[in-house]
Amino acid sequence: MGKTIGFIGLGHMGGPMAQNLIKAGHSLKVFDLVPEALEAAVKAGATAVESAARAVAGVDVVITMLPASRHVEGLYLGDTGLLKTIAKGTLVLECSTIAPESARKVSRAAAQLGIPMIDAPVSGGTGGAVAGTLTFIVGGAAADLEAAMPYLQAMGKNIFHAGEAGAGQVAKICNNMLLGILMAGTAETLALGVANGLDPNTLSEIIAKSSGRNWATELYNPWPGVMEQAPASHQYAGGFGVDLMLKDLGLAAEASMQARATTPLGELARNLYALHSAQGNGRLDFSSIQTMYYRAKKS
Repeated sequence: MGKTIGFIGLGHMGGPMAQNLIKAGHSLKVFDLVPEALEAAVKAGATAVESAARAVAGVDVVITMLPASRHVEGLYLGDTGLLKTIAKGTLVLECSTIAPESARKVSRAAAQLGIPMIDAPVSGGTGGAVAGTLTFIVGGAAADLEAAMPYLQAMGKNIFHAGEAGAGQVAKICNNMLLGILMAGTAETLALGVANGLDPNTLSEIIAKSSGRNWATELYNPWPGVMEQAPASHQYAGGFGVDLMLKDLGLAAEASMQARATTPLGELARNLYALHSAQGNGRLDFSSIQTMYYRAKKS
């Protein structure tokens, strides 16, 4: 039997996630600051409301998908935060990618009010969000994860319990730091091969069957025309934005400093993406880092 869900944050990831919950038979009350995002959700069967507070009133579950730590803390905490509005016992799934300490801070505040909360950042990109094949990396109590499973399974395929509150964010940050490193490395490698006369399709095929194989060469190639479905073949439109990758690499750097860990490749990737963003590419897909090594041709 479907539940009533308050869903806040209907961007490139949140919008498709909300639609998959509707397809699974749940009733959604949705809120977003972008009118077009609300309209798309309404067309899919959701009910739009005028504020975040109205979205969480009288619901069984709350799900949020927001851009950054400050948005999550601003939404939930303080005298006017949602934790003062959400009914005791209402399950909260916070799916944004934020700093681990922010996740722990909000989770502690929720626990004090008797509100079960998990941090459940996602991996899999917009394609995974649309297809309902996302990976959820969860931090929080095992019992709360068990209660959240029907909703997570409606939006994703792989669900991992990383540990207590904040652990989901740590694992997600580690994953995305590696993703940024391997995408920059793949772009540099392809550019080197092409500069020396190799065909990018042939080189990509060779790498995909050799020891340099990775997610980028197999599923998300950054060179235009190699993979028709990849953003690279559509002028790097859509997908996972450069500025979002830069944000995640910044979170990795912050976590590194707090733990006194050493992440020189992560820092190098962050600098590369910072330069790429500063050149006006922040809204392009992160695979557009390829264009730092060659001038992309218009397709």
